[in-house]
Amino acid sequence: MKRAPKSSTKSRTAAGSKLPRVQHESRTTRDAQRSEGRQRRNKCPRSSQRNASFKKDRDPLALIETSNQGRVKHLLPVRFTRMMESPFAFFRGTAIVQAHDLSRTPSAGIAVQSCGDCHLMNFGGFASPERTLVFDINDFDETLPAPFEWDLKRLATSFVLATRWRKFGRGDARAAAEASLRAYRVKIAELANMTVLDAWYARVTFDDLMDQVRKDAQMRKRLGRVVRTANQRTSEAVFHKITQKVRGKPRIVDEPPLLYHSHYSETTQQDVVALFNAYKNTLPPDRRGLFERYQFVDAAFKVVGVGSVGTLCFVTLWMADNDDPLFLQVKQARPSVLAGLAGPSTYKNDGERVVVGQRIMQSASDIFLGWTRGPRGHDFYVRQLRDHKVALELATTTPGGLSEYARVCGETLARAHARSGKASEINGYIGSSGKFDNAISEYATAYADQVEKDFEAFRSATRSGRFPTETSSSEAETAVR
Repeated sequence: MKRAPKSSTKSRTAAGSKLPRVQHESRTTRDAQRSEGRQRRNKCPRSSQRNASFKKDRDPLALIETSNQGRVKHLLPVRFTRMMESPFAFFRGTAIVQAHDLSRTPSAGIAVQSCGDCHLMNFGGFASPERTLVFDINDFDETLPAPFEWDLKRLATSFVLATRWRKFGRGDARAAAEASLRAYRVKIAELANMTVLDAWYARVTFDDLMDQVRKDAQMRKRLGRVVRTANQRTSEAVFHKITQKVRGKPRIVDEPPLLYHSHYSETTQQDVVALFNAYKNTLPPDRRGLFERYQFVDAAFKVVGVGSVGTLCFVTLWMADNDDPLFLQVKQARPSVLAGLAGPSTYKNDGERVVVGQRIMQSASDIFLGWTRGPRGHDFYVRQLRDHKVALELATTTPGGLSEYARVCGETLARAHARSGKASEINGYIGSSGKFDNAISEYATAYADQVEKDFEAFRSATRSGRFPTETSSSEAETAVR
């Protein structure tokens, strides 16, 4: 008679049933995804990413006109004036053009939640809900799932154009573009080895940045100024700057043509209240309760950015008490420039598309972030105005400072893409060498050349009256720089 095997706490429970064998699924899954990423090189070699071919039927000026449809017509000259400032400013205002060009370029087929307008000025600092100053992507008007390379190609091109605008050397342009790409590659490899939650919680704080440049006194001094500026950009500071009392009540001061009370229906008190009643239902219950402690006071039309000029954007003032203001920005959400190129949008409200994309990509999002639809059918998203927000001062940065900034942007974009769950696959495709970096850098240089040609065509079209501009560019210079 055979002796029964001895029971073991390693293989049996107290009742004698077998325990499931522990499998290291996370490691196995990562390896499988890396392998799949490497296999994608067969159909899309990394060297092919340098290709920036342009079809003969390409018409960037017609695409600009398409993007102008539905905008406030009397503001279009402001938009065109800002785009006329430089090829870099023109590039900022023409995400639709590069989106169409990118749809014709090689892709490994790895889709992530994409920013859609990933240029260097759409990164910056702001306060997290915990009031920590973080660095992240801060513009998601065009967000949609798309090939991961598209964000990288737009980001690298923006650094090439920015260095040319500042009249830095050719080597500086290449150095900045490659710094962003190298940082992305290194960071995506690091994120690919993290647990899902660790990768999701990863973020870049200004304390981290200070630590990284601790040996560079000049850079620490610059960062210190940025932090002090951010700490001054609060609702209270904005309140004292852009409001005054009228009949005993605070009211936003008109500063035309960039901030003024508008005849648009969404700015009337009745319609604003209706708009925000729909908005608050998109907030979690705790945030909804917080928002309901404020009362609507005033709203004014605001002209913002370069690519956004002509879209509906409002600044609204809310008060919880005489000395307790809250400013919320209400910004129109139009269909993404990627829609139909990277795939269809699954959202019935483009405000929701923007908010969901932002929550996926950002390490920390505004507690008042939500969406709504106006009484005239316009989609909007809502966020705080100037909540410790700061951006790069491109007009004063040095070549070395721009390369350092490019590195941080590359790391930040890698973290944002990793939140889509594709870090290991991207890591497998990119690899550990600089082959992918070099290819994208070459694409960025070639595409920047094309942007400059498009810019000259745009300038010629403005002289002929096709794109009317303002007589003064001072406001445009301020907005771009």
